[in-house]
Amino acid sequence: MQMEELVALCRRRGFLFQSSEIYGGLNGFWDYGPLGVLLKRNVKNAWWNDMVESHNEMILDQGAPSTYEMTGIDCSIIMHPQVWKCSGHYDLFHDYMVDCKESKKRYRYDHVKGRWVKGLKHGEAGTAAQELTVFITTMETEETQQALEQAAMKFFGLRKKDLESLSWEGEIESISSLDDLSQVVGPDAHHPGTLTSPREFNLMFKTTIGALGGEDDFSFLRPETAQGIFVNFKNVLDSSRIKVPFGIAQVGKSFRNEITPRNFTFRSREFEQMEIEFFCHPEESEKWYQYWRDRRFKWYTKMGLTSDRLRLREHEQAELAHYSCGTADIEYAFPFLPEGEYGELEGIAHRGDFDLRSHMEGKLVREGDQLVLQKDANGQPKYRGSGKDLTYFDDQRKERFVPHVIEPSSGADRATLAFLCDAYTVDKAPTAEKGADAERVYLKFHPRLAPIKAAVFPLVKKDGMPEIATEIYAELKKHFNVQYDEKGAVGRRYRRQDEIGTPFCITVDGQTVQDGTVTLRDRDTLEQRRVKKEDLLSELNDRMRM
Repeated sequence: MQMEELVALCRRRGFLFQSSEIYGGLNGFWDYGPLGVLLKRNVKNAWWNDMVESHNEMILDQGAPSTYEMTGIDCSIIMHPQVWKCSGHYDLFHDYMVDCKESKKRYRYDHVKGRWVKGLKHGEAGTAAQELTVFITTMETEETQQALEQAAMKFFGLRKKDLESLSWEGEIESISSLDDLSQVVGPDAHHPGTLTSPREFNLMFKTTIGALGGEDDFSFLRPETAQGIFVNFKNVLDSSRIKVPFGIAQVGKSFRNEITPRNFTFRSREFEQMEIEFFCHPEESEKWYQYWRDRRFKWYTKMGLTSDRLRLREHEQAELAHYSCGTADIEYAFPFLPEGEYGELEGIAHRGDFDLRSHMEGKLVREGDQLVLQKDANGQPKYRGSGKDLTYFDDQRKERFVPHVIEPSSGADRATLAFLCDAYTVDKAPTAEKGADAERVYLKFHPRLAPIKAAVFPLVKKDGMPEIATEIYAELKKHFNVQYDEKGAVGRRYRRQDEIGTPFCITVDGQTVQDGTVTLRDRDTLEQRRVKKEDLLSELNDRMRM
């Protein structure tokens, strides 16, 4: 599948639009259309239902070390600035960027890739060609070498037929691996040496609270939903009588001022997260970490993602965040990535007791195997915590401790994008459906995720069929998102529903008038079978749970 085909379908059928499109768009921001908002809501609802509402707390399901409880919370987007200082975001939440003095553009340092190339640079007429060796670059793309060849032709003043005169050296690599940028030709530059040295760029969106707008009034839009859960840990304990082990779940918006948002909705500046902070006894945390890694991976396959495009990758020691005792990523082979590469879909982190201790004591840093309070030049805590007691007393063990935290953190937008990519299917086999094209494009969503669950058609607009179809539509509409369509040949109506991922189509025909049965057509198998109209609701309910 070409990513451009999916993007075009999403726009044409009302899944996703560029934000502020009539004004030229705003990079890194996306609007969900009528079908997109239904799809994304279904993803979030399925996650909440499976992880929170029906997690089977009294059953040791799927290998859980013990019974556990789950609850939810919805925290504000803007929080006290001290939250981000103690959590480490204020000092550490940044990417490195480089600026191009020629193009006046800014790039994320580790996303500029290139390759060394030697060739004759042809200047203006009457000037001699000069042999140069430079590092030609481009931003990360699906066809990186092809993009580099295009950039090299522009730089050396060559035509496509002269490409063989270039001598490529080494492999494609990020400029972050280079010690010297003086021979680097920026992605949009015509001369080498125009990129600045890398510098830190904080990813949080700064904002102001109140009317005065002084330095004491600044805050940030949250870059993650997790911290709202940690600062409410004691509130949840005291108000709900919940006991460790338990999880607090949250679905909500987060904001990161990405330097180079790209790849459709994969990397955006505004996005929605689905996160769980699971609190457990330190001695049991490793078992819970393994449990949540495996459970979250199984959820994606259960919801329809192709297993051979998914992988569970444990982070190497050098990749771990300073607070992490272990992290695993669930990754998906998105079609916009080069062959063999994967993009992060969800991270499951063993955070130890870092978060609760930080909000009690102040900002922590790792020294060897220990987390210690970070001090300023005067030996005082750099950022003080709340001073509140965020420990937990286990009345059965007669023990007080700071719980360890396991964090399954998923992006609702990335999950939605993965389900869209995986669902996109082209069936070139001709079918016998009247009025339908030979090539069939359809979205193979799991029925729980499909924006529209069923479509109701009268075969023709006469002989009482529209009245029966309207009656069926009105009844099903009470339970599902259903569409009614009576325009065009029935085969073309099938194709319209296939393209938006509707799993079932119901056709009212002449036989319906006679015996009360309708044709129920399956999107994936194209199987058609007769069902009594009064049995439709139970039949669809059974198929939704498959």
